Amino acid sequence: MTGIILTKNSTFIIGPVAQVLGYLMEGIFWCLDKIGIPNVGLSIILFTIIIYFFMLPLTIKQQKFSKLSAKMNPELQAIQSKYKNKKDNESAMAMQQETKAVYAKYGVSPSGSCIQLIIQMPILFALYRVIYDMPAYIGQLKNAFFPLVDNMIAQAGSNEFIQTFSNAKMYSKQFTNELFVAGNTTYVQNTFIDVLNKASSTEWLSIYEKFPNLSTDVNNTLLLINKYNNFLGLNIGNSPSYTLKQAWTTGSWGLIIGAIMIPLLSALTQWLNVKLMPQPDTSGNSQDNPMASSMKTMNMMMPLMSAFFCFTLPAGMGLYWIAGALVRTAQQVFINKHIDKMDMDEVIRKNAEKNKKKLEKAGLVSQTLNSNARINTKNVSASPVNEKSQAEKDAALKKATEYYSSNAKAGSIAAKANMVKQYNEKNNK
Repeated sequence: MTGIILTKNSTFIIGPVAQVLGYLMEGIFWCLDKIGIPNVGLSIILFTIIIYFFMLPLTIKQQKFSKLSAKMNPELQAIQSKYKNKKDNESAMAMQQETKAVYAKYGVSPSGSCIQLIIQMPILFALYRVIYDMPAYIGQLKNAFFPLVDNMIAQAGSNEFIQTFSNAKMYSKQFTNELFVAGNTTYVQNTFIDVLNKASSTEWLSIYEKFPNLSTDVNNTLLLINKYNNFLGLNIGNSPSYTLKQAWTTGSWGLIIGAIMIPLLSALTQWLNVKLMPQPDTSGNSQDNPMASSMKTMNMMMPLMSAFFCFTLPAGMGLYWIAGALVRTAQQVFINKHIDKMDMDEVIRKNAEKNKKKLEKAGLVSQTLNSNARINTKNVSASPVNEKSQAEKDAALKKATEYYSSNAKAGSIAAKANMVKQYNEKNNK
């Protein structure tokens, strides 16, 4: 395996994670090359399978939380209905305590699913960066651009290069970077490769016109890159939309079908994956359960969004989305069977016991909390919050104003003087 020094993502957290994943991707490509099939598409599929396999424990935890939430939500909704029209502080505190008791009963945290998502999100974003900029992480892909890049740097100024490739504007910061201006060899090479890696077939053909003496280097580079990028006849470096336009003009029906299948398969596999996931309880009025309603809408939109993005992004990203959805679907079938075999009542009992020990270890009194947790709140009827009767309010008002003189006007100096006098007489007895 060769060293990788191409421009990489440097975003906080995502950058270091992408660096680690980049080593994995380069290792997979290196192994495929050793057995004679150095292919980017196959590398993406294997890469996706390995990553999701390592993320399986997090996925299982997330799905267990979803399953417990499905059993817990009716009780939470009962509490919300119980205090729906009560805005006073006592009701708010009572609602909060009863909600905590339910979470303690099931042994889960309100942020339980968020923790898994927070851990997974940097990994998923880093996956995208590695696949989108593969020459930055796979040394063999980077080497495919040589000696074309060195000869192009020697013959073309950066302005002429930028004019040749429309996507060069995406890297304007790199072209104006002090390392580029100073002529740092590595940085200049990386910048040129970044642009060439995103270039369309039309832009590659324009090199022949502007740099005719580089035709041999261009041919050799394109042959090698196309060999790496070819997957079932599709160049995964091009977007399905671009492939569709090109194939339509040449009448290549195989490419047309392939370009259409990428976004369609992405939407289909995404839809199947969503269907297999534990769904929140959407029964009842959607206004009483806005989170479930929002989740239902998002689940409907996700397949459509994936189809759109996979149609416009490089086919390699679509291949990653399809492979990821298929892996998640297989995992979901396994997880669903695993969770269905579980005794959820026993899981709830163990979770409650674990929460009890945690509270005791922290030195907190958990007896009241555990007794509340044993209450099935969905069977608890709404009870009125204790309020002072009108007679009690009148008595309190009378007591508060008993020091005022009956002959003095309320609020006057005389009334206040009498109040002080009577207060002193009363307390000096």
